[in-house]
Order: sequence, then structure tokens, then C-alpha cells
Amino acid sequence: MKNWKIIFAITLSALVLYNTLRVSIVYAYFNLDTKGFIEAFCENKDKPELACNGKCHLKKITNSSNNNENPPIQLIDLKDILLYNNVPLSYTFNKIKDFKKPYSSYLNLYTYHITNNCFHPPKG
Repeated sequence: MKNWKIIFAITLSALVLYNTLRVSIVYAYFNLDTKGFIEAFCENKDKPELACNGKCHLKKITNSSNNNENPPIQLIDLKDILLYNNVPLSYTFNKIKDFKKPYSSYLNLYTYHITNNCFHPPKG
């Protein structure tokens, strides 16, 4: 079970890395092996007068990556949101009648006894 988790994590990481580095890998292949890139990907091999030299495929790859990056949809229109309301408030407080009654349930059970004899341990 643990092996499947590791394989899944490695596969998912490889897919994410490929998706982020796809355009960079194509540009690196174009710069390192231009002739091989032209032979493999050039769409205008039969029209040498255009002299695109594989740049047609590079443009297609960059446009496809730019099309995937759509601007985010704005779901909340911030003009309509009221963040605070500045209305002066007036409060009226009713006076509470205060009946002061002594607490009759409190009992002080503490007493202090003075003793004059001192405890001595037994002598043996």
C-alpha cells in the first residue's frame, strides 16, 4: 500500500513539473538542437521561402500556454459591498433600581485557637 502512495506522489509531481516546464523544455530543445527541432516540429518544411526555422511551432506552443492562463472571473463586485455604516447611534439607558441587601448566606467559620503547649516527639 505504501508503494502505491509513493508511485502516485512521484507521478503527480512529474505531471505538475511537466506542465510548468513544458514551454521551457521546448525552448531549450530549440536552442540546443535547432536542426533536429526543425526536422521534428517545423510545419512549413515544404515552403522554405517562409524561413520560419521552427519558430512557427514555438509560437504555437507559447500561444497555447498563454490561452490556458485566462484572467480570473470576478465573482464579487466590490463596489456594491458596504464595509461599514457610519450612522450616529443614540442609546437610551433606563435607570436600574438598586436594592442593596446584605448577603445573609455568607458564614465565616474560621476560628483561631491559641495553645500554649508545644508538641515534643517521644523520647526513646
